[in-house]
Amino acid sequence: MKLRHAYYVYILLCADGSYYTGMTNSMDRRIEEHNNGNDPSCYTFSRRPVELKYCAHYQYVNDAIRREKQIKKWSRKKKEALINGDFEELIRLAKRRGSYDETE
Repeated sequence: MKLRHAYYVYILLCADGSYYTGMTNSMDRRIEEHNNGNDPSCYTFSRRPVELKYCAHYQYVNDAIRREKQIKKWSRKKKEALINGDFEELIRLAKRRGSYDETE
């Protein structure tokens, strides 16, 4: 029997109103780490508490890494469209920029 792995790409809303995009293999642990402030060099350390706004599951780590990198390049408006499940707006914003990004 082959084990299935779980990888997650997530977007957090920080206390200062900014968004943080990351990837993990344990969503509960990672949110706890962000909110506990385990790493002073982490973007979220001085922006706690954080709130999970979006999470997507991937079976393969390379797919999750690729999606995380893609989302990190997006504008705030595109991230908000993804968070809100507004795929029409996401496509409109992608076309406005001159390229289409996958919206899995």
